[in-house]
This record gives sequence, C-alpha cells and structure tokens, in this order.
Amino acid sequence: MSTNDALSLIESGNRAFIHGSAQTPTSFMRALAAEAPRLKNVELVFISVYGDMYIDKPEYADNFRMNTMFVSASVRTAVKEGRADYIPVFLSEIPELFKKNILPLDIAVVQVSTPDKHGYCSLGVSVDVARSAVNTAKKVIAVINPNVPRTHGDGMIHISRFAATMESNDPLHEARFGEKAGEAEIQIGKHIAGLIEDRSTLQMGIGAIPDAVLKCLGNHKDLGVHTEMCSDGIIDLVLNDVITNRCKKIHPNKSVSGFALGSKRLYDFLDDNPAFAFLDIDYVNDPHVIRRNPRVVAINSAIEVDLTGQVCADSIGFSQYSGVGGQMDFIRGASLSEGGKPIIAIASRTAKGVSRIVPCLKPGAGVVTTRAHIHYVVTEYGVANLYGKNLSQRAKALIDIAHPDDREALEKASWERFHH
Repeated sequence: MSTNDALSLIESGNRAFIHGSAQTPTSFMRALAAEAPRLKNVELVFISVYGDMYIDKPEYADNFRMNTMFVSASVRTAVKEGRADYIPVFLSEIPELFKKNILPLDIAVVQVSTPDKHGYCSLGVSVDVARSAVNTAKKVIAVINPNVPRTHGDGMIHISRFAATMESNDPLHEARFGEKAGEAEIQIGKHIAGLIEDRSTLQMGIGAIPDAVLKCLGNHKDLGVHTEMCSDGIIDLVLNDVITNRCKKIHPNKSVSGFALGSKRLYDFLDDNPAFAFLDIDYVNDPHVIRRNPRVVAINSAIEVDLTGQVCADSIGFSQYSGVGGQMDFIRGASLSEGGKPIIAIASRTAKGVSRIVPCLKPGAGVVTTRAHIHYVVTEYGVANLYGKNLSQRAKALIDIAHPDDREALEKASWERFHH
C-alpha cells in the first residue's frame, strides 16, 4: 500500500502502539504528523523511543496524545510540559495491559524485516512488548525495512497479519553506550566483575556501566545471558567464547533477550544469528522464569540511593526522567536465583558533582527498587552488600562507598537519624 493508504487506517479517537527502541519508525512518525489536520485525540502508546517523534510538538496537542510507559529523551520535554503522560509499570507487565484490555489497541505500528520465502517478517531487535501489541491490536501497520535484522525467537509475523504495509529504508537508531564510560564507570566495571563467578547468567541494563562491566569479563568462563536488553559489549564475549550459555537451565546454548540497542555492528551480528533468541518480554522478565537459571547477576543503574537503600531510578525529584522498566523484574528474579546477585551500580557523583548517595531521596522522587529488595550497591569506591543489614548498618556501608568529599555530611545525617 502507499503511505497515505496505510495512514488512512488511523482514525480520530484511536489508540495506536508505536514500535520503539532501535526500531522506532521515524519515517512513519513524520508522515503521521502530516495527517494532523484530519485527526483528533489519537493516543499513542509505547515504551522507549528514539529519534524525532514529530507529533510531540505543541501545535499537535489537540491531534495526538502520547501515553508512554518509559520516558526516553525523545519525549522527555513533552512529558515535562504536560503534552504527554507517563504510566509507571513493570516492563514484564506491559503486555498484560494489552491482553486484559486495560489499554486496548486499535492499531499497532511496527517496523519489520522484509518477508522471507515463507512470508514471515521479523520484529528484529525489538520484540519486547511489540509481540503482544501485534497479537492484540485490531489492525497492524507494518513498515517494511531491509535494514531490520531477521532475529530468531518470538518476533516472526506472517505478512497476512498486516492490514497495511509501507516501505522505508531508514537506518535503525543507534546508541553507543561504551563511548560514554569514564574512569568511574570503568572502576565500577572492575568491582562488579569481581562479584561475577564463572557460569553466571547475566542481565545488563541500559547505559555505560553495563558495557564497562562486559569489558572486564574477558577472563571469565561459560557465562550465560538472560536479559531484557543487550548492547555491543556482548559481541566480543561471544566471539571469544566467554559467553557460551552452556550452564543455563533454561534456554541453554542461547542468549535470551527482549531487545537490543547499540551500533550497526551489533545489528549485523544479530541478523539471522541462531545463538540469540528474542522473546516476548512477559516471559523474559518474569521473575519466576529468571530465577530458574543459577547465579543470575542483574546489573542495573539508578539516579540516587538513600542511606536506607531506597533506589530512585526513574525521576529527578518531580521531573520524570525514564521509567520503572525491568529493574525490579530482574532485581527480584536474581535475588531468588540460586547464588544470584542483584546489583545497583552508580557513580558516586553526578557530572555536576552532586552525591548520588543521599540522606533521603528528593521530594517527588520515585522508588523503583525498595529497601527490602536491595542487595548490592556498587560505586567506583567499592561494594556495599546491604542484604540482612539494619538501617544504621546500611548507612555505614553506603557512606563507605560514597565520594570521600561527601562522607562527612552523610555521617552527620546518619547520626541525626539513627543516633549511632
């Protein structure tokens, strides 16, 4: 179909899912913005999106409303200024919002690979919640793009499922987390590598720290991967036979992920690679599934951690910065895994020199990981294991890994609160 014919399926008052991460369909969003004069109150739902969304501009406020389940940079301003909304939800439970008709979908827009000889297209490197969106939407619009890798797993969709197709040749969106790693991130990577045993199963969150950890694992043996997302750091570990997946109890011999985000090198590496399985996120991120592998090490980051172990990972005070995502799914899954280690990794200070370990979270800050769920916190200054410790013991352990220039103020705050 022509682009105009495909867009004609979207009507005023519809709710439409938009494919995200590396496969955000930018050309479609540009074309959708041009349709604004005939559309009113179209709700767009998605998780992390990349690139220009076009319809997020103030002039389209009456035409489109974004309802996001993860606040990425592309929509952060719109959320802050009130033109978009945020739904706090575990990544593992987003498919349930579609399946239970809490967010029934009129349309799902997905960017897919060219069909194979059997007529199947692939959701590529973003299967995550897109699989459930396709399964439950009344109509599916496919943006067929030869740059989308053909990945193995749950992402195969027969072309007959599509109500309309259009074509694109846009490159996939890229992110280079490894380039952002500084001395602090590299030191954190070394500390975490020391916590990881051979034959562990890894989950890596988004950002420079997980990639820095992966760079420090070259001497490990028989690591496995069961993660919500993967990035470039995984490539060399697979090529050097560090990641083998031999010791996993579920999906042995395969790296399991929900989505991938990185460079074109990563996308080319994943194309038609049978060593990877991209699966529906309600399975990948289910803590009861995660725990079935032994020695699960979950590595996630945060914005700030208070002296009792409360973790804020989605907001800066009242300002929504990201989302709940899959952090709690894997923190809980890893803690239940035999020999598992849930880890929160943060630089001791922000780029502006503000301590990330704080007496109490900022007013308005969201608690993503509770103090009852927290185990390990790692900064460039060391490792704090909070599991089983009382509040004053936690405070002492966290102060010991705070920036040296912040420790005196934190000790004073701890004394005022706990009196010892």
